[in-house]
Amino acid sequence: MDITARIAKRVRDLRDAQGFTLDALAERSGVSRSNISLIERGQSSPTAAVLDKLAAGLGVTLASLFEDESTQAAEPSPMARVADQPVWTDPASGYIRRNLSPAARSPIQLVDVIFPAGQRVAYDGVAREVEIHQQVWMIDGTMELTLGQEQWRLETGDCLAMRLDRPIVYRNPTRKPARYMVALVSLPFIPNRRT
Repeated sequence: MDITARIAKRVRDLRDAQGFTLDALAERSGVSRSNISLIERGQSSPTAAVLDKLAAGLGVTLASLFEDESTQAAEPSPMARVADQPVWTDPASGYIRRNLSPAARSPIQLVDVIFPAGQRVAYDGVAREVEIHQQVWMIDGTMELTLGQEQWRLETGDCLAMRLDRPIVYRNPTRKPARYMVALVSLPFIPNRRT
């Protein structure tokens, strides 16, 4: 199954599992009903920002939208062979993300990202039903991350921990691609939890 079909099926399955109509998911996510319909039919290649809004509306992480639930057995494999790891390219920025995590259930999700030179991706920081913590570890290159009003410049080997509760912007200010790993964990949302 190609990545567009996988995303289409996953969004549709998650929406159906939660009993959301297209209108309900549109209201929860801020993504238009028509756009969701196109995505679910595999007729649109959504940007990273749109996928993040859909993930928030569905109460899952962005990485969850790349999982293939249909092939999971009763006991999913704890191994994710490189050939089986879903790879997706953001049509707006050209950044390439590979979901590294195996199908076996784990609170941790790992993502490998190659971010093109001079590109930028912004996420709105939409309200979520889960609390998502993320760490970004720079494997190679330089990235600038803006989280709310805070800005960080990450160089090779640097690692930044953050909670995804504010708008975030990823930017590669250089003329060379950057590569980093993202580790995500989702916790039940508890209002006013101190991090």
